[in-house]
Amino acid sequence: MFKNAIVRRPGANFAEGLTTVKQDAPIHEKVLEQHERYCEALRQCGLSLMQLEADPRYPDATFVEDTAILAERCAILTRPGAISREGEVAGIQAALAQFYPALHAIRPPGTLDGGDICQAGDHFFIGISNRTNEDGAQQLAGLLAEAGYTSSDLDIRALKDILHLKSGLAYLGDKRLVVIEALAHEGVLRDYELVRVAAGEEYAANCVRVNDSVLLAAGYPRLEKVVRGLGYPVMALETSEFQKMDGGLSCLSLRF
Repeated sequence: MFKNAIVRRPGANFAEGLTTVKQDAPIHEKVLEQHERYCEALRQCGLSLMQLEADPRYPDATFVEDTAILAERCAILTRPGAISREGEVAGIQAALAQFYPALHAIRPPGTLDGGDICQAGDHFFIGISNRTNEDGAQQLAGLLAEAGYTSSDLDIRALKDILHLKSGLAYLGDKRLVVIEALAHEGVLRDYELVRVAAGEEYAANCVRVNDSVLLAAGYPRLEKVVRGLGYPVMALETSEFQKMDGGLSCLSLRF
């Protein structure tokens, strides 16, 4: 059960962040509105929020998930693969120090984004991507092993339609993974029940189980129906402005 979450308010320069999406720029008023509704959903799930102020130095800083890996037995600061985002970690370190007496860190030449890490109980799936390199993945695996966790790698560098592993993979609990078709045949997933995302709804794979509920991007009725049919209460949230910047629901908080 999660008790806390860290979020960061989107800055006025949010639209200047990194993106591979070819859409109109985010509308700042809608960005703030969608972020506030997301925060309220976390509260409704029983979480206490630490809300950090916007950091104008880093347009992508609202995507706090990329800066740390948090588990019950360890906390690990990342080293983002985009040079422009490296400075985001220091601000998160100060916040996490209030909750974790010891913080580990990924060191050069390793790079690692939190969006590439999917925790499934005591096992972690580590995506090797354009942001997370093999050295970073190896460092993380070693730190997790020291804390009693297992891990396995998935190389997604050949997949052009997802930025991070969690763009196409999410853990619902109960040995169930939401997965896009491009990842469904990976051998390391064979011990899990796979909830496959229908073609055209791939963006919704980035959903988040928060205690008893599943946060799901609004506008993807087929996946929502499947998840509800499995017995999970669903909270559908508008994320259009974050999608324009390669962001999804999991990216917007650190939950622990």
